[in-house]
Amino acid sequence: MYEEIQISVEQASDAKVLIISVAARLAGMHPQTLRQYDRLGLVQAGRAGGGGRRYSERDVALLREVQKLSQEEGVNLAGIKRIIGLEQLVADLQQRIGELESQLDDAYTRIAQLEAVGPYPGRDLVRQDRPSTALVVWRPRRSADR
Repeated sequence: MYEEIQISVEQASDAKVLIISVAARLAGMHPQTLRQYDRLGLVQAGRAGGGGRRYSERDVALLREVQKLSQEEGVNLAGIKRIIGLEQLVADLQQRIGELESQLDDAYTRIAQLEAVGPYPGRDLVRQDRPSTALVVWRPRRSADR
């Protein structure tokens, strides 16, 4: 009846170009189910100029995942919405961790570059093994002090 098309969520396109009938067919669902999922906020469709819903390949893959969780795992729609939200949060946090790791690597590289220059950049810095609560007041030198 329908040919099965596999779409990987990680590799799927985000371009919202599929009309609802095509997205429904690819996901193996009725278009009314897609409308319901859109109203519930499970899968957010884009909108065309005339107001019609548009779906991406990633949306179709997500619709298949929703169907699997609902039919095979017995998860209700509220649970599925929570799962989708948590998965998105995890993905966002993993991306942020990657960004922070990159910034940390850059900072370590810069420190290594500064340390390689020689003693000059660090001559005014004093390393302390334990944190200090001492207050240090700095005043610029006046020309008479020189």
